[in-house]
Amino acid sequence: MGTDLNAPLGQGRRKRAARRLNPRRIVAHALLATCVFAVLGLSGWSAFAPDRLIRTPATVEDATAVAVPGTEGPSERSGDAKHGTVRVSGALSGARVEEIVTGDGATVTKYTPRPRGSDGPALISAGPTRGQDPRMAALPNEDLLEATPEGRLPIVGPEGLRPMDQYARPWSGTRGTRIALVVGGLGLSQTGTLRAIQALPPDVTLAFAAAGNSLQRWMQEARRDGHEILLQIPMEPFDYPSSDPGPQALLVSQSQRKNLAELHRSMGRITNYTGIMNYLGGRFLSDADALGPVMRDLGKRGLLFLDDGTSAQSLSGTLAGAFDVPHGFADMVVDGELSRGAILRRLDELERVARRNGTAVGVASAFEESVAAIAEWMEEAGGRGIEFVGVSAVVKDPQQN
Repeated sequence: MGTDLNAPLGQGRRKRAARRLNPRRIVAHALLATCVFAVLGLSGWSAFAPDRLIRTPATVEDATAVAVPGTEGPSERSGDAKHGTVRVSGALSGARVEEIVTGDGATVTKYTPRPRGSDGPALISAGPTRGQDPRMAALPNEDLLEATPEGRLPIVGPEGLRPMDQYARPWSGTRGTRIALVVGGLGLSQTGTLRAIQALPPDVTLAFAAAGNSLQRWMQEARRDGHEILLQIPMEPFDYPSSDPGPQALLVSQSQRKNLAELHRSMGRITNYTGIMNYLGGRFLSDADALGPVMRDLGKRGLLFLDDGTSAQSLSGTLAGAFDVPHGFADMVVDGELSRGAILRRLDELERVARRNGTAVGVASAFEESVAAIAEWMEEAGGRGIEFVGVSAVVKDPQQN
């Protein structure tokens, strides 16, 4: 067939039959177009909306750089980058973040939940914390201290954490036979203090005399070894002044204000203790007017009181109950006679008391004979199913009843 070069374009050609539209293909194209427009629209909205759909989770860096209402500011640091430095900051999650430099140069980060002051996830409280990470046991929790003219004194933390709970020695929580042994008089003799810390098992509670020397340094040594700590406060005995409890003693003849000032001066010499124990004090403990303000102060500060049990006229149990103070009585002094045989016999008697009552508390002084006999006996008694615990585990605690 020839071609007519003079014919206009498109003319003289055979017309093609019209294409029939496929309904299924039309539907498929429509659905594809709808999906494309939906994806593009959603992407654009999420990119330009004030509150984006995808949020970047807060990191540890965020926690140290952003303040949230109800928490600390962006970051708070005390000290420099040396041993014991503590960095505290508020996190977006409502956590308290503490960075502590240990003696070997390592940095330990501690995260503690706290109530949030703004909208966000709810934090569930599982009750008070007991004990510290052993790597930080020698360092005080700054939230549990207040600065006063008498020194830094223990207080209940903003979330209800008591010093008694923070510095308690952890234990199994079982209800078997438990014995708490308390060895007092530490800090008075440098040699005796070092011997007690090194020779006694960490389950023994150590009581430091308020009149001792280098108390904070010795406390740190004891805490690193796992011991729970008490502070011994001198109090007026019945035969005062023939028997003198020492400087800063609490006296019945002194005013309430004077006794509290002396108490606070003693308390400010050391940190990281779970409570107070009397040194002497028969007369003071039997006088409700003198003892009452002291018990009230201990209750407000979240400390326990251990009565050494040497005064039958003591009102410490009655007043402790009135002011919600965790309280305990020692069942016996195990080194009234200072010989190895006598001390071992008293410890055996203490074990019988514990098996009969479930718990028992024995007290002793940091004499060489006492330390050696207690360490020997505890090694044997541990094989008889006895659990040795810090004194905080056996006191009567109003918050646990």
